[in-house]
Amino acid sequence: MFARPEAPDAQAPSASPDPRAPISEQLAAWLDGDGDKTVGGLIAVFEEKAFALLFVLLLGISALPIPTGGATHVFDVIAVLVAAQLVAGRDRIWVPKRWLTLPLAGAKQRRFIAAQLKIIRRLERFSKPRMAFLFDRRVTNVAFGLVVIALTAGAFFAPPFSGLDTLPALGVVVVSLGVLLEDIVIVAFGLTLGIAGVVAEVTLGKAAVKAIGKLF
Repeated sequence: MFARPEAPDAQAPSASPDPRAPISEQLAAWLDGDGDKTVGGLIAVFEEKAFALLFVLLLGISALPIPTGGATHVFDVIAVLVAAQLVAGRDRIWVPKRWLTLPLAGAKQRRFIAAQLKIIRRLERFSKPRMAFLFDRRVTNVAFGLVVIALTAGAFFAPPFSGLDTLPALGVVVVSLGVLLEDIVIVAFGLTLGIAGVVAEVTLGKAAVKAIGKLF
């Protein structure tokens, strides 16, 4: 799907999950197996799938209907950096070394990932390759990167504790899964969710500014 990303020098990757298995099983196998459960560890193990899987895990917490209070902003920044590399046509993922050791599956994140796996499994039951010829192309990789940047920005700039980051982040997660599954229907569904979230965020933001203006 994507060209091979750059494996970090300091990582010792564990055995790669079976590439023929469903995405949910591959991700579960990585989480339960040996090796670092970090940004660098995921890049080293999943190689060409690391782009989309990083977006799923990085935006996954924001996609859950719980207020994050801006605690996930560092994940948003990493997602935008990786997406920009798709747009630029890089064939290897690069992130600063200090972010390579950022944990993706720590003790506090396990329950969130369990919720993500439920969503992935539901999509897998519904999904099948639809218009698969559109994927694994330079233009679609650029479009994918631009969508991730736009929706992640929507999640990033949502007011803290408002919950308005949920739909834009969920849009990134679903679009990324659609790309992994090569299913244009799931991609379109994720894009619809993300755009609806950004529109709601802008609409409510304007309404709040207008209400505050009436007080003065």
